[in-house]
Amino acid sequence: MKTLILWAFLLTVMFSCKPSVKNQGAELTGKTDDSIIQIARKTFKILPSVAESKDNPLTPSKVKLGKLLYFDTRLSMTGKNSCNSCHNLATYGVDNKATSTGDAGQQGNRNSPTVFNAALHNMQFWDGRAKDVEEQAGMPILNPVEMAIPHKGFLINRLSTVKLYQDMFKKAFPGEKKPVSYANLQKAIGAFERTLLTPSRFDKYMAGDKTAITSDEKSGLKVFFDSGCNNCHFGVGIGGGTLQKFGLVTNYRTLTRSKMDDEGRKKVTKNPSDKDVFKVPGLRNVAGTYPYFHDGSIANLDTAVKIMGKAQLNKNLTVAEVKMIVAFLNSLSGNINPDDKIVPLELVKNRN
Repeated sequence: MKTLILWAFLLTVMFSCKPSVKNQGAELTGKTDDSIIQIARKTFKILPSVAESKDNPLTPSKVKLGKLLYFDTRLSMTGKNSCNSCHNLATYGVDNKATSTGDAGQQGNRNSPTVFNAALHNMQFWDGRAKDVEEQAGMPILNPVEMAIPHKGFLINRLSTVKLYQDMFKKAFPGEKKPVSYANLQKAIGAFERTLLTPSRFDKYMAGDKTAITSDEKSGLKVFFDSGCNNCHFGVGIGGGTLQKFGLVTNYRTLTRSKMDDEGRKKVTKNPSDKDVFKVPGLRNVAGTYPYFHDGSIANLDTAVKIMGKAQLNKNLTVAEVKMIVAFLNSLSGNINPDDKIVPLELVKNRN
């Protein structure tokens, strides 16, 4: 029975990720910009101004508190790491390392994904174990390798002694008897992260500006569709919406030469059918979020695209096809709000 279930799962995933019967790349051939824009909007969607949440309504005071917490090294045990240490807002929300260095000098076992636009994804972490950025925000803090806080109460006791946080939590969560709480900390960081969106030239193109992307980037969009990349990388995040097996066609390790044997979501579910299943990463800002894949095993974007073609689609993409796809991916590099990169002045004063 288990064998039948496993085969059913694999067949479902394979057909969901292989090129669709209707070749959208061919559909783009000869189309006008207006027609291509309509197809792009239908597949990807224009980036909103913020990632709203009905469970965590955004307010200026909550977002401001979240930014302070995001940059504060007091959220780690020895005071060496902040959220920004691994998800650096000055470098597209990553640290550009294969795996990140934790608070006590230990090394993580997965690549740190970008925080930009992550709030628009359907899940968080490479194995999808958190449903949203609020849930995700609380996990690295308690991870013994990452930020190493022993328990929630320890951190809340630490922050409760800081007058700045007493005042800011009270303002962000008015009317609450004990506003300085771990749940509110998660909501505040999540609220800040929901503002970390990076509109790109491709969004301008989808909005109707036909000159926003180059002819090479438009050609790359066609190859992206023609190759079937859009079957997994779709939606507003151009990915980030599904879990898929990495290596549908062949064991990804033979292509990436990965040094670690990460079985993906199987570690969470203990289900053999989840072996090598990972969250499909969003491709916004992908040109700046190297190295690539869950283990940071590939430094070059061209190489990563070629590997994906073979591992997922059984396509030996030519050098020209890879270059065109990468050209399209470059159009997804967005604009980072300069203010997001600056450590809050209140935090600097409070730490000195």
